[in-house]
Amino acid sequence: MITLTLPYPPSVNCYYLASGHRRYISKRGMDFKKAVAEACKGLPSFLDQPVELSVLLHPRDKRLMDIDNCGKAICDSLNGYLYEDDQQVWKITIERAEKIKGGGCVVTVKEYSKHE
Repeated sequence: MITLTLPYPPSVNCYYLASGHRRYISKRGMDFKKAVAEACKGLPSFLDQPVELSVLLHPRDKRLMDIDNCGKAICDSLNGYLYEDDQQVWKITIERAEKIKGGGCVVTVKEYSKHE
């Protein structure tokens, strides 16, 4: 099991931008991806094993938000670091936590174990 403390992720609406038929990662998305890369330095990878993610989102303020909009940025940013591709993610749990100054998130990644 690996636990990362990361900045608050951009929503899927801010992570990717479009120009014509081309989609690309925004500056906010790239900044988050760089923070993920830094947090993952020296950590082992789950290679091609199925994984599950548990996410605690700490908002910056009291504004209500759609917590599911942050999942895509987290999954995509972990590609190539803790797993090869986010197709390996079999389960995601996202929970809203108490607000903290500047916001943030805590992501736990572990090998997926099927519940019988």
